[in-house]
Amino acid sequence: MNSLGIQLTVVGVDFDDEDFQEEDKSTDSHLFQSANEAFYHTFVGKLDSGVVGNCDYVLTEVSRPDVREVRSTMSGNVLRIGDTEVRPEHAMELMVKTSKCTALSRPKSFKKFARRGQTAEEAAAAEDKMDEDGAEDTAIFAQLRMRSEYYLEEDKPIPVKDEGSVNGEADVDDAGTKAQHEKRPVKVEKEELVRGYKYGASFAPAPEDDFPKLPVRKGMDICGFFPRERFRREMAMGEVHYVWADPVSPMQQVALSSIVKAMSEAHVLAIVRWVKMDKSEPKMGVLWPTVFDEIDCFLWVQMPFADDIRNFTFASLENLINKKGEVVKEHPYLPTNEQMDAMEQLVDAMDLMDAGEKDEDGNRQPWFDTTLSYNPAIHRMKQALFHAAIVKDLNTHPLPPPHEELIKYFEPPRRVLRRAREALEECKRAFNVREVPKKVVRVRKDEHVHAQDEDEDMLLLDRQPGPSSHTQTQLRTTQAPSTQTQHVQKSSPSRTQKKQPTEHDSDSSVTEPEDDEEEEELLLDSNAARKPAQREQAPLPTPARSISPDARVDRNRPAGRIIGYTYPLADFRKNIERGDVVTKAVEDLAFVVKQVIVRPFASRRFQEMLECMRELRKTSLEEDEIEAWNTFIRELKEICLESEPGNKDFWEEVCNVGRPLSLISQPEAVKAGGKCTISENEAQAVSSALSCCPRVVRTHRTNEDHLIKFVQG
Repeated sequence: MNSLGIQLTVVGVDFDDEDFQEEDKSTDSHLFQSANEAFYHTFVGKLDSGVVGNCDYVLTEVSRPDVREVRSTMSGNVLRIGDTEVRPEHAMELMVKTSKCTALSRPKSFKKFARRGQTAEEAAAAEDKMDEDGAEDTAIFAQLRMRSEYYLEEDKPIPVKDEGSVNGEADVDDAGTKAQHEKRPVKVEKEELVRGYKYGASFAPAPEDDFPKLPVRKGMDICGFFPRERFRREMAMGEVHYVWADPVSPMQQVALSSIVKAMSEAHVLAIVRWVKMDKSEPKMGVLWPTVFDEIDCFLWVQMPFADDIRNFTFASLENLINKKGEVVKEHPYLPTNEQMDAMEQLVDAMDLMDAGEKDEDGNRQPWFDTTLSYNPAIHRMKQALFHAAIVKDLNTHPLPPPHEELIKYFEPPRRVLRRAREALEECKRAFNVREVPKKVVRVRKDEHVHAQDEDEDMLLLDRQPGPSSHTQTQLRTTQAPSTQTQHVQKSSPSRTQKKQPTEHDSDSSVTEPEDDEEEEELLLDSNAARKPAQREQAPLPTPARSISPDARVDRNRPAGRIIGYTYPLADFRKNIERGDVVTKAVEDLAFVVKQVIVRPFASRRFQEMLECMRELRKTSLEEDEIEAWNTFIRELKEICLESEPGNKDFWEEVCNVGRPLSLISQPEAVKAGGKCTISENEAQAVSSALSCCPRVVRTHRTNEDHLIKFVQG
C-alpha cells in the first residue's frame, strides 16, 4: 500500500481519540472492540498516509462548512491595443485566455413533485401485491415540468332576445334581437406569435431577424487609461475575471507581462470594451494589473454605463441654512461636541482589529476573516439535504443545529461588547436614545381622510354663514372679547380676525388689564389710531379652531414627537386610545406645554394648556405615569418663575386652580393602583403654596417685549 500510494481512513464507533475516551471497556463486547481498535491503530500507524478517527468527530466534521474549489474553464479571446483595421501598423493583438475569478454561489433549488396517477395495470398490480404481502400502498411522485400555452382574449357577440323597453313597449330592431359581448380566451399557437416591444401605449413589432445589431467584433479593446486613485470601487458590477496570456505561446506571455508591469509601475488602469461574440452587446470594464509570484495577469471587472448609475441627492448633514439664508450653528440636527466625542469613543471601542484570538507571540489578531466567513444559506441547505437523505422520519430525528463555524460571525465578540459598554451608555445619554414603542395596527373606524377639492383653498366670502357652532362662536368672540379666553378649548378664533374699535377701547388706560386680542391689535396695527374712524363692518365668517381638527391640517409636530403644537389635546387623546404609546404621549404632551407657555402671545392658549394639564394629570394617575407628572410640575415651575423669558402669568393660572393640578400624593396613587413617595401633607403644602402665589399685573409693555423678541428671533 505504501508503494502504491494508497490512503486509508478508518472510522470506528466509540474509538478513543484526544476528545473522547471510553470509560468502561471491561465487558466482553468491549474487549473485542478494544482488540480491533488496537489492531487498526497498529496497522494504520505503519502506513505512510493513514488516519483512524472517531465516528462522532467525523459526523461533526461533515457538517463543517467546506468550500468546494471549482476551476473555471478558460476561453480564448483577443486583447487589442489600437485599431487593427484602420491603422494596423500602430496597433497590436494579443491572444489571451479568460476565466472566472469570482462566481456567485446560490443554495440548491428545490424541485416540485406531485403524486402521479396510476394506470389500470399499475393499480391492479398494486392490489395484488397488497393481498400477497399485506404491505401499505406506496405513493408514486413525479417531477413537474413547465409548459407554456398562449391565449388571446376576444370579444365574442352573444345573441340575446330583447324583452322590451322600460315603458313596456318592445324594442324591435331589424333582426329582432340584441347582442351582448363576452370575453373568451382563444388559444394561439406559438408559431403564430410575433415578437415586439411596447412603445408607450402601442406595440412595435420586431422583424423576424430582430433589429440590426451593432457592428462590433469579438474581443477586448483597450480604449484608454486613467490613474488608479480615480477608480471608484463602489461602481464595480458583476463578477471578476482573470485575463491570462496564451499558455502555449511564450511570446504572448512576455508581451502581456510587460504591459502588466508597465501599468503597475505607472499606477494606471485600462478602460476596456469586451464583446463576447460578434455583433453582441458590448460591456465596458476596467483592467487591473496584478503581479503574482510566478505569473502576471489582469483582473477585469465590469463598470456601469451612464444609464446604470442612479444618483440621489441629500441635504448636507453638517451645514444647515434657514429660510432667511443664514447658516445655523446650533440645531437638533447638528451634533454637539459632546455627541461627537461620545461617538468617537464608541467607534474606537468597537474596533475589531484586536478582538480575535492571540497568535504564537501573544498578539491579538483581527476578529473577522473573509476567507472563514461562509454563506449560511448554502451550507445549512447542504446539511439539511444530507440529514434528510440518511434519516427516515424528520419528526423523530429533527435537523441538528448548525456547525459553530457557520454561526461564528453572527454575534459580535464578547470582548468588544464589554469594552464598548461604557461608551454605549455615554452615547445613549448624549443622544437621548430611547426605545421606540411598537406600533399596533388599529382598524380605522370613522377617520377617513377625504381628498381636498380644487376650490377648497378659495376665500370663503361667497358662502353664507349658517347656524354652525363655529360661526356662533366667532360672533360671540367678536361681540364679547373679554370672555374670549374662557372658550379657547372649545373653539379659538382665527388670528387673522381683527377687533372692531369701540369707545371703550379708545378711553382705556395702558395699565388697565385688557384682552389679548386688543393687545395684539395695538401692537400689530399701531397706525390705526391715527387714521380717521371708518364705518363699522360685520366680521367675516372665518372658521375657528375646532376640537376635532381636519386630518389635512398641519399638526406642527416637533421632530421625534407624536404630539403637535396645533392640537395637542386631540393628538394626546388619539395616541392614548392606541394604548401602546402612553409613556411617549405623556412625555411629549409635557414637552409641548412647556414649549407653548414660553412663546409670544402664549396667554391666548392659557385655558387650552390648563385643560391639557388636567387631562395629563388624569392619564398619569390612571396609567401609572405618576413620576412623570410630578417631574413635569417641578420643571414647569422652574421654567415659569426662574428661567428666561419665563411666564409668571401662566403659573398664576396654575396657582388659581390649586390642588387639581398639584403633585400626585401616595394615597391617590394607591387608590389608582400605582406607587408614589410623596405624602398627602407634602402635596397639600405644595397646593397651598400654589394658591398663595403673588398675582402679576399684565401690561402692554410685557407683550411688546415678547413681540420684539419674537420678530428678532
